[in-house]
Amino acid sequence: MIRKKRNFKNLALDEAANENAPPGGSAHVHNLPVARGAPMPANAYSRREPLPDLELGVEFKLDLRSEDLQTLEELGAGNGGTVSRVIHLPTRAIMARKVIHIDAQPAVRKQILRELQIMHDCNHPNIVSFYGAFLHDSEISYCMEYMDVGALDGICAKNGAFPMDVIGLITVSVLKGLSYLYHNHKIVHRDLKPSNILINSTGMVKICDFGVSGQLVNSIANTFVGTSNYMSPERIRGWNYGVQSDVWSLGITLMELALGRFPLDAECKSLTILELLQHIVNEPLPTLPRGQFPEDFCNFVDVCLAKNVESRPSPDMLANHAYYRRAEQAHVDMEKWVNSLVKK
Repeated sequence: MIRKKRNFKNLALDEAANENAPPGGSAHVHNLPVARGAPMPANAYSRREPLPDLELGVEFKLDLRSEDLQTLEELGAGNGGTVSRVIHLPTRAIMARKVIHIDAQPAVRKQILRELQIMHDCNHPNIVSFYGAFLHDSEISYCMEYMDVGALDGICAKNGAFPMDVIGLITVSVLKGLSYLYHNHKIVHRDLKPSNILINSTGMVKICDFGVSGQLVNSIANTFVGTSNYMSPERIRGWNYGVQSDVWSLGITLMELALGRFPLDAECKSLTILELLQHIVNEPLPTLPRGQFPEDFCNFVDVCLAKNVESRPSPDMLANHAYYRRAEQAHVDMEKWVNSLVKK
């Protein structure tokens, strides 16, 4: 049975390219650049395993296939896999495709399918849209909305500290996304950091890789090393954790955007990863220099970084903070700021 869903992901299929389109369906094709290179051979993924019940968000099911995805450029690579900009040939839609290695155990795969279904069902302006996925041997490919400006970590590395009004809009956008995930889907992000917060050319700020929790994250080689800098003390200790752990990660992220560098770099640059984790758990964290930043922003970051999780506010509580209220009411021309980055 095909579920009826609103076309909130704004993709239209060419009638000639989609034999499963319903009678009378839309046949408009996006006017996107012609892709470079050639698509992968159809038999390259002959053992492809489509993920069940994942739809595109339109009124018919889209069966994502490797042969329909043509790579335009590689966006990044790490121990866990690669991210590429691709064009979906039947729709001419540009997507970001993530390919990661996963544990081959059936129980793990089933859990991943459940988590990916939750990702697909999310619909929020501050959440990156998820288009579909398929499995092949020990790899999973999933496609999501392409955010053309990129992640905050890359922007910060290239341009340094962010303007305070831009940080305010990012704060509001991320907290709204986190609140939506928690209240609507009971999801804790688990891996919030600058590389998982993306911006597009219209200035929209969206979070990604949420809820790709336990099973999927743990299937990626060396993920712990890559994300531990933003982990809360309770996670490092192996204790139970909830949405307040995402608030900790947000606090570290906001400090990084304000300073233009990871906030623990100055005092912990020579530490091993285990020494850094011990430092986060046992030592006082640096604070933002008063006088250099607005006091309400400094206080907001301080409460996000309360080491005692019971003293740390939830996203809903942070929405009542004076800094959040001020940032929410401010007018920020994000598109203008984004365009200024492109020109640099």
